[in-house]
Amino acid sequence: MVHASFPAQGPVSGPVFRLLAIATAARAPGFAIDDCAGWAAAIDRVGSDAAFDAVLVDGDAAPASPAEIAAVADRAALIVVVVEPDAEHASGWLRSGADDVIGRDELAGPVGWRRIRFAVERRRRREPRHSHSTDPGTGLPHRQQLVEHLSQLLALREREPAPMAVLGIRIEGLRPRGEGAESTDFETLRRKIAVRLRAGVRASDVVAAVGDETFAVMLGSILTAADADRVVAKLGAALALPFTVAAVDRSVAVAFGIAHYPHDGREAERLLRRALALAAAAPATSAAGPATVRGRDGSERAAANDER
Repeated sequence: MVHASFPAQGPVSGPVFRLLAIATAARAPGFAIDDCAGWAAAIDRVGSDAAFDAVLVDGDAAPASPAEIAAVADRAALIVVVVEPDAEHASGWLRSGADDVIGRDELAGPVGWRRIRFAVERRRRREPRHSHSTDPGTGLPHRQQLVEHLSQLLALREREPAPMAVLGIRIEGLRPRGEGAESTDFETLRRKIAVRLRAGVRASDVVAAVGDETFAVMLGSILTAADADRVVAKLGAALALPFTVAAVDRSVAVAFGIAHYPHDGREAERLLRRALALAAAAPATSAAGPATVRGRDGSERAAANDER
């Protein structure tokens, strides 16, 4: 555990930064530091309290899985403290999502704490993560919010293993030839598709709009891989029915991709990219044929469709 204290050298001016400390008893003026028992507790704290500017962790005493690191780093600046931050060790943490890697000795003086301030300020200068967390046309979460949900769930799955899946959904026919990009009919159709997708999954599942013509679904708890196939069949049947837009019946074609945890990945972005890539590669089908999905082994097969 890191024990470091940098005493005040006179009155402290400027903002006070709020930190969450894992296996670290470091203290410094200008920082309000809450102690935390471990990564699991930190994920819960930063997920429920947006006031934390950074998480300070002893990288030698508190090892973590990639999913746990991602879940914390997605919500706050992640500062890792190690005995000797050699280039290889530091690069590993930075690739995993840490904002900075600091030597323990640096926390005994102003240099380390200044680096923490700079890391927090860099985070604050970025576009706020949650300022546009929902798609205005559909009311669904955007891609980044879905990734955050996935990261938190994956951190739980590392401790409590259970299967889960991510669906990628590609829609064709949203914008007929000659229809402008700002068409009201286009937004109406997207909104109707979003309603059917939400109606076709459980309240605990997350449906997101990840592009103008792409959606994704997080199936947080499934018993077997076949459960994801059944959800695809249900959603495919729902989307095969015509949509009435401006008194005109409109049909769309749909392609699905399925990424399974842990077979296809253990990180949120990897799973989402896999599902979307499979959906992009699969041929889109409409009511005239069955929904086409990709299995865990990458093979293509037809899923049952309730409308057949």
